[in-house]
This record gives sequence, structure tokens and C-alpha cells, in this order.
Amino acid sequence: MAKAAPAEQLKLLELQGLDARLKSLSNRRRSLETDPRITDLEAALSVANGELGAAKLAVHDAEAELKRAEADVEQVATRIERDEARLNSGTGLSKDLVALQKDIASLNKRRSDLEDVELEVLERLDVLRERQAAQQSIVDDIQGSFGGIRAELDEQLAEVNAEETVLRSQRAEFAAGLDAGVLAVYEKTLARRGVGAARLFHGTSEGSGMQLSPGDLAEIKAAAEDDIVFCPDSGCILVRSAEWV
Repeated sequence: MAKAAPAEQLKLLELQGLDARLKSLSNRRRSLETDPRITDLEAALSVANGELGAAKLAVHDAEAELKRAEADVEQVATRIERDEARLNSGTGLSKDLVALQKDIASLNKRRSDLEDVELEVLERLDVLRERQAAQQSIVDDIQGSFGGIRAELDEQLAEVNAEETVLRSQRAEFAAGLDAGVLAVYEKTLARRGVGAARLFHGTSEGSGMQLSPGDLAEIKAAAEDDIVFCPDSGCILVRSAEWV
């Protein structure tokens, strides 16, 4: 059985106090790093960006369609201009001029139809651009919220890290003053059990929060003062004192 002077064993409670605070900070960091608001905003931003991408693609397609419609109108207008110039020149056979007039009339009808198509595409493009702008506003709002929360969490994480740095320094300094043997037992117990040491107070293990059985309690009380004893439930070192019996 490992041994350590009662005074050395009592120091383990102070070390455990430091470790408990470090564990609390670790849990706090984990909570900050997994803040559900960030997860929710990331999911919302992913959806919003997807919809924004679809809106941009729709605008791009409509713009390309508008360019084609404008080109079609321009092409027909050029033909009308050319044919009207030939007609106005008065050269050629009369039957050719009559045919040219019919062609111009047909082209004017074609241009009117194409201009209707162009107008429809332009109106649809205006609607799509408004939809894109609205979706961009949604994305900007989510990113703004994300940035605000991220800044808040980063500030709190910085505070946790600063406090942890101080505590680790205090722990290292305190641990350096402990008996190497008892420290080794404590560290091994802490790593395996999550709690290194706790009081045995009026028959209750503060490591497990459980009242020890009469048999376990009798066995522990019978141990020498410098014996290192363990909680039968939690496995941590039980620190005893005559004042706590």
C-alpha cells in the first residue's frame, strides 16, 4: 500500500481544487466551441447561400436570354433597314418591289414579336434581380449575426484561456512542492478516475457522494494514518482527518 504523511495527503485536496477548476474551464471551453447558435447559423447560412447561388444563376441565365433576344431584334431591324433602303431607291422590277414590301411587313411583324419576347425577358429579369438582392440581404444578415456571436464567443474563449494559463502555472508551482511519490499516485488516479482526491467526511466519500458501507468504513479507519486509501466507489484517494470523523 502506498504511503504518504497525513499532511502531504491533505495537500492533495488543494491540488484537486485546482484540477477541478481546470476541468470546469475545459468544460466551459467545450461549451463555447459547440455553441448551438453557431451550429444553427452555419446551417442557415448554408441554406441561404444555396438559395443565393440559385438566384444568381437564374439572373445569369435571364441576362444571357435577354442578350439573345436583343440580338434577334437587332438582326431583324438591320434587315428592315436594308430592305427599306432598297425599296426607297425605287430600283428593280415592280414585282420585286411589291415582294420587298411584303417582306418588310413580315419583318416588322417579326420584330414586334421579338420585342415582346425581349420585354417579357426584361421584366422577368427585373423580378429575378430583386429576388437575388433580397436573398443577398438574408445572407448578409446571417453573416452579421454569425460575426457578432463569433466575436462574443472568441472574447469569452480568450478569458477562459487566460484564466487557464494562470491556473496551470499555479498548479505546476504547487505540485512541485508535493512529495513525488504521493503526487505520482494522485496523477495516476486523476487520469483514470477523473478525480484524484476527496475528503472522507463523517463516513461519506466526497468523491462519490456516497455513504461508505460499515465494512468499508471500518477497513479505512483501521488503516495507518500514512496509508493512502481509496474510495471503493469512485476510486479516488480518500483524505482522512480526525476532525472529519
